[in-house]
Amino acid sequence: MNGETPYAVLMETLDAIGERGDTDLPSLDRVRTPWERRMQSTCECLASGGALDTLERRQTEDRLGETVYRRFPVHARSALAVAHALMDKGVFTESELRSKMAELRVRFGEG
Repeated sequence: MNGETPYAVLMETLDAIGERGDTDLPSLDRVRTPWERRMQSTCECLASGGALDTLERRQTEDRLGETVYRRFPVHARSALAVAHALMDKGVFTESELRSKMAELRVRFGEG
């Protein structure tokens, strides 16, 4: 990890997402994008499989969303908080996440 925090890969995501700019009500009250709907489905599967309880996930999103991930857009915070929580539980490591993100960037032509 070269002296980085175990969540450096999540914080680096800010470079790709950009600083928070969604503070007005219209941007907060909108239809979810396909990735957000897929993430919600994934979270439901994690809950039903016992990997991440829904209440625990929501509390983590609230806590981390207003502290650690405050600079991120509101709609990206839940993905970051879920990844953070799953790393805390040992479901995957930062290295595994970093590797998978690099793989997906190549697959989707972004890297």
